[in-house]
Amino acid sequence: MRRTKPPVEYSLLLTATLCLFAFGAVMVYSASSAESLLEGQGDAAYWLKRYLLYGAIGLAALFVLSRHGLRVLKALTPVLLVVSFAATLAVLVPGLGVTVNGATRWLGAGPLQFQPSELLKVALVLYVAQLLATRGPVLRPVLIVVGVACALLMAQPDMGTTMVTCFAIGCLLVAGGVQIRKLALVAGGLALAALVLALAEPYRRERLFTFLDPWSDPTDAGFQSVQAMIAMGSGGLFGVGLGESVQKIFYLPEAHTDMILAIIAEELGLIGVLGLVGLYGIVAYAGLRAAKLARDRHTKLVAAGITSLIVCQAVLNFFAVTGLMPLTGVPLPLISYGGSNMIVLLAAMGLLLNVAATGGRVRLRAVRGGRSAAGSGRGTRAADRDRGRRDGRARRAGAGGRRRAAG
Repeated sequence: MRRTKPPVEYSLLLTATLCLFAFGAVMVYSASSAESLLEGQGDAAYWLKRYLLYGAIGLAALFVLSRHGLRVLKALTPVLLVVSFAATLAVLVPGLGVTVNGATRWLGAGPLQFQPSELLKVALVLYVAQLLATRGPVLRPVLIVVGVACALLMAQPDMGTTMVTCFAIGCLLVAGGVQIRKLALVAGGLALAALVLALAEPYRRERLFTFLDPWSDPTDAGFQSVQAMIAMGSGGLFGVGLGESVQKIFYLPEAHTDMILAIIAEELGLIGVLGLVGLYGIVAYAGLRAAKLARDRHTKLVAAGITSLIVCQAVLNFFAVTGLMPLTGVPLPLISYGGSNMIVLLAAMGLLLNVAATGGRVRLRAVRGGRSAAGSGRGTRAADRDRGRRDGRARRAGAGGRRRAAG
């Protein structure tokens, strides 16, 4: 029995995902190896090994969900939402959450830590897709659930994940048919709330003013933005060469995580950045194409929501690193080092691949030869003769009707 060729959308998504993962492994090693050695860890591949470990778990989830994801999606979406809410809330319980750099966003101990907010944003996308598919373009219940989730995220605090979630859900609401006028009012209210929150906290206020003029304090508040600009400016068109970055060695903080785009620009230049943009463009095109071809409304919205989530996160990272918006700590999807983000996004890509593989096609069953096939052929010929007689009678009747009308 011949295997059916996978749709082009499936091939494009799988190829782009694997290319992003492989490219991320190379760049994580390049961005972290020198600093790992100089810090005394003695292993230049320390962060690469962890990246590959998390990637292996994520790829296993991807291949399982790419075959069976849609079959269990509707039943597991409410459970996934409740679990992600409970885990995100548990982060805020004293003694349970792990604090790093002033933010409490992780559960676990030692090297085994998980960031529930990464799971929450995917669960929200799946829940809203299911809600819009079953109840139509409703807005109020979506705002209630997403509003509570964003409040939990801001309490950690995690404004980056909050922004990614809001933008992705906004795109999903547009795809679900919610009126643009209503969405514009909600967007205006969210923008005002974001400004108030940014001005209320001293460190957010400092980030906002630093974004407007990072060179006003290049050694303190604006240090990370300035070093990112130096790295990108040093790369030029073709870059200084893979592994030859200077900024990654104790100059640019978080070089292998949130700011890895600056290292890509320095080592591979504008050409390397445009290649990365092209890969995300393939994900966007193939994901939205899969959504368009999907067989039902729920599947369409799931594909549109996951695609929006990945693309919005990539765009926000690009804007932050290039200085077009304040730094928010959003990792570059499937490129930056980050265990929770890598596993969850690869699993989400598995769902998207499942939609691309099966969502828009109807399988045709071939009729085997033999007596039944011959009988089927005789029945088809008989049906054709009957159809021809009816068509002939209809044409003669039509002609007679025209003659009577003319007379």
